[in-house]
Amino acid sequence: MFTYNYPRPAVTVDAILISSKRSVLLIERGRDPFKGTWALPGGFVDMDESLEAACKRELEEETGILIREVKQFKAYGDVNRDPRHRTISVVFYAYADTEIEPNAGDDAVNARWFPLSDLPVLAFDHARILEEFKGEVLK
Repeated sequence: MFTYNYPRPAVTVDAILISSKRSVLLIERGRDPFKGTWALPGGFVDMDESLEAACKRELEEETGILIREVKQFKAYGDVNRDPRHRTISVVFYAYADTEIEPNAGDDAVNARWFPLSDLPVLAFDHARILEEFKGEVLK
């Protein structure tokens, strides 16, 4: 495999799972950065998977919830959005008819549904992402 001699960003995915009650599924981070704060389920894309597959995998690993279809929302790439390094995240969304009971796993210590109107403090730029999602998709 060819590698470049210059730095390049990491690619991650984040999942917005919305219930029929207008709640969003969040995970409590078990690792730094932002350990103990809430975030969208997500993580790094493996070299051999599509963005959609990475999103579904990360959602299942962190919440135990398997979904079949996701739709791409936006990409976020502000230079300092992740304190570890330069990260670009592609955000996907899906809908759930019910608030499926999550089972936290991988690097999530907790997972639960929050009303979109009453969100906790969120890690990274996830508050911005959800505000834009509410304004552009849920209207």
